[in-house]
Amino acid sequence: MRKGFKGVVPKTVDEYLELQEPEIRSALEKLRKTIRSAAPQAEEIISYQIPSYKYNGALVHFAAFKDHCSFFVVNKQLLKDFEKELQPYKTSGTTIHFTPENPLPAAVVKEIVKKRVIQNKSRL
Repeated sequence: MRKGFKGVVPKTVDEYLELQEPEIRSALEKLRKTIRSAAPQAEEIISYQIPSYKYNGALVHFAAFKDHCSFFVVNKQLLKDFEKELQPYKTSGTTIHFTPENPLPAAVVKEIVKKRVIQNKSRL
């Protein structure tokens, strides 16, 4: 089992955030707040040892790494749909990389999360 920062495996999102350096924590707390405002019905959990949101299946995830943070949108098409808005960021697969100095715009995060909710509802 991969250990988190400081040798701790977090069991909650709060624990995960507490393990981060202050600037990373601040950026991820803002992302968390935006996700929760866009999908208040989503369940917040730790999955794959990272903060994850579920609503009729996987919704989105985020994580901190040594030199960047990642926002996992679960659906490749969303990166194409938001290609223009995401130009300042590195993207790969279903992941958007960002830094505390260059955070993701809250409006874009909200739209992505809302689209994920719709996508998951449509699978029912």
